[in-house]
Amino acid sequence: MISENQKPFSESRLRVRYAETDQMGVVYHANYFVWFEVGRVDLLRQLGFNYKDMESQDGCRIAVADARCRYKSPALYDDQILVRTHIRRVRSSMVQFGYKVLRETDSQLLAEGETTHIVTDADLKVTNMPEKYVQAFRAAVERSRVLQGKE
Repeated sequence: MISENQKPFSESRLRVRYAETDQMGVVYHANYFVWFEVGRVDLLRQLGFNYKDMESQDGCRIAVADARCRYKSPALYDDQILVRTHIRRVRSSMVQFGYKVLRETDSQLLAEGETTHIVTDADLKVTNMPEKYVQAFRAAVERSRVLQGKE
């Protein structure tokens, strides 16, 4: 059995708020990117660190360089959703996260996407991330491959 901090993905549960929807009760498209961030932050915590510590202790930031979302089915007001987040790729100065947004009641895929982040210092100059993060990210990618039977 894989412990919570060894899972290669995180699962964040949210309930669609009225403020996130349009007049028809359908979630406004930009909110998916907010949910991706919730999933990303949860995954980092699960791996044993967080953005705040990356910035304050290591002077390391991960700036979004590219963000994509493919909408499959609408999320509606009051739906309970699950955001599954995993690390797709990692290099010393780049990390890419993948996301799936599902309606929890019926497991309907609502959206999937990815964000690519460039590692920068406090002056926003591209830099390499500390090795402890690279190792944690690579280990999560490897666990994901093993679980998916790709090894």
